[in-house]
Amino acid sequence: MTGVDLAREIRAAAARRGLRSGVDKQRVRKWETGVRPDRESQEYIAEVFGICLENVDVTSWPNWLPDAGIVPLGPASTVPALREALRVSMDRSRRTVLSAISSTALITLVGAWATTDPGPEVTERVQGKPIGEDLVVMLEETGTRLTTLATRERQHTAPLIDAHLATVTNLIAEGRHSPAIGTRLHALAASLAQTVAWHRFDHGHHGEAGRLWVAGLHSAHASGDHDMGAALLSDLAYQASWRGDPRTAARILERALTRAQHPAARSLLHLRLARALAPQGERRATLRELSTAEHLLGVPAADPVPTWCSWLSEADLAVDSGQSLNDLGDARRAHKLIEEGQTLLPPSRDKTKGVFLAYRAKTHLDLGEPDLAAAVATQSLEMAQRIGAPRCVELVRGLVPRFEAFSDVEGVPELLVKASA
Repeated sequence: MTGVDLAREIRAAAARRGLRSGVDKQRVRKWETGVRPDRESQEYIAEVFGICLENVDVTSWPNWLPDAGIVPLGPASTVPALREALRVSMDRSRRTVLSAISSTALITLVGAWATTDPGPEVTERVQGKPIGEDLVVMLEETGTRLTTLATRERQHTAPLIDAHLATVTNLIAEGRHSPAIGTRLHALAASLAQTVAWHRFDHGHHGEAGRLWVAGLHSAHASGDHDMGAALLSDLAYQASWRGDPRTAARILERALTRAQHPAARSLLHLRLARALAPQGERRATLRELSTAEHLLGVPAADPVPTWCSWLSEADLAVDSGQSLNDLGDARRAHKLIEEGQTLLPPSRDKTKGVFLAYRAKTHLDLGEPDLAAAVATQSLEMAQRIGAPRCVELVRGLVPRFEAFSDVEGVPELLVKASA
């Protein structure tokens, strides 16, 4: 069902009640990107999908919606999951309001991952065109180059990474290869799916991002890489926190930690768990998770740090600790930690610096310093627009209502103009 289809059905539902609805595809698009429909519209949506009104919790939108296209974890589930994610991602003309993955579906998925051993999916394939070592090495090297480009360069390569993932998916499904080659293809698919998902997430396409992370989870599970599986669940949890559902994020991370092994991987998961607990007012648990994350960050290990968390540093620990403390109401300590983390950040991580600056602007506002907040927010916005980081732009624009109360403070009028452009 397209946005046009859904809008038409909603207007028909209103007409059956002798009422009129002004819903059109533009309104549906807003619902897809985070705007909550009013109670009346949600009731019409429920009628369209045949859902009893007693099952509609208006405040938990979109979690009461049914899920479509979520492939259960199981034998031979990788290719269907990857192709479903690619289909949803490539065919945006048919993206529907059901694009968000509900908390129920996520918890079910993480439960299956935490309690199910990998099936015999990565086996020798004796049919199809042969896949040799040289081809796989080329795919791995190209994938690494594409996924490790700086943000300002990676904004131009999204179609290349999409095509790379589609190619690897087809090889897994149709190529003739040994078990060892199959394992490497699954690992590459998981890594590419994670990168593409973050690109979609940064641009506000949350349904696409969620399905790509889920597809990557299938690939990582099939190859027996528990740390990569935990990474993808951690990304899904981060998305849940970002969308205002820290309770679901915490439940996902608690299960992900049952199988994560590398100290650096566990450090990141504990850090994100702290970020999910803090908005719930869980002060003692938050501080415990922050302490654990700090300890694990410096623990030596026999295996190299997984690529997906090799960026984790003292800078990230400081800023996320600050964010957690800010959620707990300690704005002054939070501001100090965020400022410290920004100082520690290497120049190569421009997007992260833009996000850190937006966090710092918020703590300046919390401390009653709108002039300093405006200066930092302007710096964040200009950097994000230059390197193509729309999620960072969204963070700054989310502060605009608070800045509007200080329209006569130095720097604020200029910021408001830039944010509205």
